Amino acid sequence: MAHENVDIAVIGGGPAGMALALALHRHGQAAEIFDARARDAGRADQRILALSHGSRQTLEWLDAWEAIESTPIRAIHVSQRGGLGRTLIRAEEVGVPALGYVLTAASLIAALDGALRRARIPYREHSKVDVVGAASSVADAVDFNIAGVRHRAALLAYAEGAIGEEVDAGRRDYGQHALIFTATASQPHGGRAWERFTPDGPLALLPLAGNGGRDLAVVYTCDPEQARQFTALDDTAFLTRLQAHFGNRLYFTALGPRHVFPLGLRYRRTVVAPRQVWLGNAAQTLHPVAGQGFNLALRDIRDLARSLGPAADPGDAALLAAYAARRQADRSGTIGFTDSLVRLFSNDNPLLHHLRGAGLLALDLLPPLRHFVARRMIWGARAW
Repeated sequence: MAHENVDIAVIGGGPAGMALALALHRHGQAAEIFDARARDAGRADQRILALSHGSRQTLEWLDAWEAIESTPIRAIHVSQRGGLGRTLIRAEEVGVPALGYVLTAASLIAALDGALRRARIPYREHSKVDVVGAASSVADAVDFNIAGVRHRAALLAYAEGAIGEEVDAGRRDYGQHALIFTATASQPHGGRAWERFTPDGPLALLPLAGNGGRDLAVVYTCDPEQARQFTALDDTAFLTRLQAHFGNRLYFTALGPRHVFPLGLRYRRTVVAPRQVWLGNAAQTLHPVAGQGFNLALRDIRDLARSLGPAADPGDAALLAAYAARRQADRSGTIGFTDSLVRLFSNDNPLLHHLRGAGLLALDLLPPLRHFVARRMIWGARAW
C-alpha cells in the first residue's frame, strides 16, 4: 500500500501543536500539523491565559510574540483571607520587565498561525488521525489513517486531547469549579495581579488593558454547589459576594459574563512511547492556581525541539527517553507545586492557616526566598 510520508506528525492544531511545529522548524526538523477541526476554530477563543516572561522569550524565538496583544504583570500581591501574612513580588526584583503577561487564547492562536504561514509549515485541517495498530519499538515508522488515506511518520507528537481513563495517569478531583469572568475596578490596577487564598479555593485577579487599565480577568474557585448558586445570582448580588470574598484592597463596579469549568489534575506518568510523545494538555492538565499549564508546555516543547533538531531519526527511542528524563524534574516539580498549593491553601484547618501565614510572612521578609519562587514560576527548573 502506498503511503504519504511525514517526518513528524503533530496531532492537534491548538497553541501547543502550533508552537511545537514552529520550534521543530527552527531546529531544522520538518513537521506537519493535523487537526480534526477547521483551522480558524480557535480565532474566537476568549479564554484568558497568563504567560510567564520565560514563555514570552520562547514566543519571541518562534517569531510570534510581536503580534500578540497582552497586558504585562508588573507585580503580584499574594495573601490569605482572614489571616496574617502577605507578600508582594515585583518584576524589578527579579530583573525582568514583567513577571508575566495576560492575553486571550484567540490572540495567541492568531499570532502562532501567522508565524506558521510565514514559515510555510503544512497545516491539514479537518484531518482526524486514526493510528493503525500499536507503535513498535523496533519499527522505523508509525502508520496512521486520515479519511481512509494511509500515512506514515517517524514520530507522532500529540499536542491536544483529553487523558482517557485507559491511560496510566495520576488523577485528582479537587471538588472545585472555577468561575471565569471579567470585572471592572473603581481604580486602575497599575499592572498588578492578586492571588488571594481562601478556604473555598484561590481567587486570582489578572490585569487587563480595558477601561483605562481598570479591567481584570477573575478566576474565582469554589465548590460545585457554590458555582451553581453564583451563576444564578444577578450582577449586583454577585458583585457584593465578590467584594466580600476579596476584601477592600480593590473595589469592583461591573462584571462580565460568568463561565464555569470543573477543576482537576490529570497527568500521564509516561510522556513517551515507541515513536510517540505527548505534550501540553495531552500530557497534563493542571489546576489554574499558579497559571503554569501552557508555560510548562512551552518549556517541554522547546526542550523536545532542541533534542530532535540534529537527529536523523526524530522517533529514535533513546532520544525520546533522554528527553523524558531531562524534563522529569521540571515537570514533576511544577505538577507537585501546583497540587500542593491547592491542597495547602484550600482548607480551613487552623494549624495550616497559621503555617500559611508564616510562609507568606517568610516570603515577604526573605528576598532570596521570594526571588527563588518568582524565578521558578518564570523559567521552571532551569532557573537554577
